[in-house]
Parts: sequence; C-alpha cells; structure tokens
Amino acid sequence: MMIKAALFDVDGTLVDSVDLHAQAWVDAFKEIGHDIPFDEMRAQIGKGGDQLMPVFLSPEELEEKGKALEKRRGDIFREGYLPRVRAFPKAAELLRRVGKAGLRSALASSAEDEELAALKRIIGIDGGQLDAETSSSDAERSKPFPDIFEAALAQLPGVSPDETVVIGDTPYDAEAAGKAGIRTIGMLCGGFPEQALREAGCIAVYRGPAHLLAEYDASPLGAGSMPD
Repeated sequence: MMIKAALFDVDGTLVDSVDLHAQAWVDAFKEIGHDIPFDEMRAQIGKGGDQLMPVFLSPEELEEKGKALEKRRGDIFREGYLPRVRAFPKAAELLRRVGKAGLRSALASSAEDEELAALKRIIGIDGGQLDAETSSSDAERSKPFPDIFEAALAQLPGVSPDETVVIGDTPYDAEAAGKAGIRTIGMLCGGFPEQALREAGCIAVYRGPAHLLAEYDASPLGAGSMPD
C-alpha cells in the first residue's frame, strides 16, 4: 500500500522533553504526598494524564485529586521545564522532507494548544508546513488509546489508515497506532529500548529525526510502500 501521510508524535520524537515531563509529574505528585521514583514515572511518559495517573493513584484519590493534579503538572512543566526543551537535530528538516516528497503531514500531539504552539516554535515550523495538527482537545482518551491518531487522520480526507504511518518514540504510540490500523516507525531518541518498540509493533526503528532523514529513501517513508 502506497504511503500518503505521516503522523508525527512530538514529545520524545521531535523534541527532547521526556525527562522534563517525567520530572514535572514527579514534582506534582510530591506536592500531594506521593514520592514517585523518577524511573517509574519516566516509563509512563507517552501516556496522557488520564492514563498515567491511575498507575499511581487509587480510584478515590483520582476522583478527588486528579483534575487538580493534572493542571498543576501542566503549570509546573510550562513554568519550569518548557524553556529547557530543545528540538532534536534535523526535526524541522525531516518534516520538510516529508512535505517535499509529496506526503501529507500532521502533528499528532496530546499537548494543550498553548504548549503545542511553543513546541512548534522550538522545532522551527509553522502551520503552513503541516496539513493538520491535534492537541489535547481533539481526543477524549490519550495513548495507548487510538483517539489522537484517529483525530489527526480525520483531518486528512481521502487518506486511509493503511496509507498512513506514525512516527513515535514510545510503545504507547505503536499500540495506539495499531488500534487505529496504522503502522509505526519507532524513534529511540525518546529513551525506550528498541526491543520494546518492536514488540509494540514498530515496523522500523531509527535513532532519531536525523537518522531517519539520512536514511529517508530506504525507509518506509521513502520506499513509497509499506512493508508487510
């Protein structure tokens, strides 16, 4: 099946932010009396708050404190950690290469609108270089549910799931994409091991945007058709 579109995860795929998100969650949980080890929290990054918080909170705590905790995490991240986020090398160039090749492209992010706008500035892209983008308001459930990828694909009329590839850095990306009938290219730059990405369904794995760009012609994006 010929590839017509690429859906890009943002955090951990195009920008180096996974550790910073994990620390923001650790800080927020600590404020409500939960001292979560950093490594345990980092393993959950890639999920949205709706899927992450139940890992560490009882149903009662989630009901009582969940909304405030998620808001506080967002405030901590934007105020203390967002200024430290940097784009991975060649992230913007990879997006431009996809467009130059004639593929449609979308950012499939669960970030809030304000945060996504900041991340686009960090990457060095504007809306004119993309065919679509999503934010947290576009999906009821976060990864590993498929909602965010389905929402992005809905903004690309005439493109089917089997004509689309997701580029993401976590097993949750691959799981979510698989539930939407989309295959995934994995990126190691987010910190998950290659084995975890392949076990979750990734059809190819690259070190990061610069590696995928360098290998573009031989990759599932450049080959023009999806491997079986």
